[in-house]
Amino acid sequence: MILSEMLDVTKIEPRLKHPTIFKCFDALNAGETFTILNDHDPKPLYYQLLGERGNIFTWNYLEEGPEWWRVAIAKPAAAAKAETVGQIVAKDIRKAEVFKKLGIDFCCGGKKTVTQACEEAGITQDQLEVAMKNFDDHTRNKAEHDFNSWELDFLADYIVNIHHRYIRENATLIEELALKVANRHGDQHPELVHLAVGVQQCLVDLLAHLEKEEKALFPYVKELAAKKKQGAKFNSGFSVVSPVRAMETEHERTGEELHAFRELTNDYTLPKNACNSYAFLFSKLQEFEADLLRHIHLENNILFPKALGLEQELAA
Repeated sequence: MILSEMLDVTKIEPRLKHPTIFKCFDALNAGETFTILNDHDPKPLYYQLLGERGNIFTWNYLEEGPEWWRVAIAKPAAAAKAETVGQIVAKDIRKAEVFKKLGIDFCCGGKKTVTQACEEAGITQDQLEVAMKNFDDHTRNKAEHDFNSWELDFLADYIVNIHHRYIRENATLIEELALKVANRHGDQHPELVHLAVGVQQCLVDLLAHLEKEEKALFPYVKELAAKKKQGAKFNSGFSVVSPVRAMETEHERTGEELHAFRELTNDYTLPKNACNSYAFLFSKLQEFEADLLRHIHLENNILFPKALGLEQELAA
């Protein structure tokens, strides 16, 4: 069904625009569509919908300026019960282990539905369901943090003090270890030279990434959280949308680098002539990967979507 009425956003009071659009979207049944008309590109609305409602809608431009923009927003019939991989792990981070073992990207690929993720990993949903059931049976009583319920300022501080700190404390060791092993075994295993170069660049990029988050994005997120607690409106003229998308893009690049490291090392399989440093390097890289995947998940699937939603809520 396509709703016949078009919502002319230009006629709505600015503070009521997004709440009105969300109200229309929430009223849609699966398979229904409504259209908005605006005098500028409503792309920020797309990010807000994605952050607050998840990957349960389609967004199609019917007209793209220069004077008017018309966008058809729909709830596909098949998406009514769709849940993203990131949403599943956000509810219970222990399930990240299941996805990881099955080759499903739960952090950078967290916005994908279970159906999409299974197709890309080459497994069936039945296989995933069996793995999830076995997980539930074996880890029912294993305690974990409920990150999804944490206040945004507390979560941001946790990420800095746990995950950012881990990278800073281990970066030099991992870089030097990779170089040492490449120098010693690079003749017989030339992939180690490529690994050392890749690890060095990855760490340089990551350290710069942390600075951007800590100096700009996270302080703003914490300011949003403080205004929420005070019950105050907030509109600084700065938007969290662009920096969040930039950080997500950098996360994707880091995820690609982690995948490349696994390909170079055959999933960190040690050769027979591996020395202790060789084994220690592979162990540290796997530890580094595990920490980084959890780190990116907390930002991509919990902190960023909630920050996007909170900013819009306070500006309304």
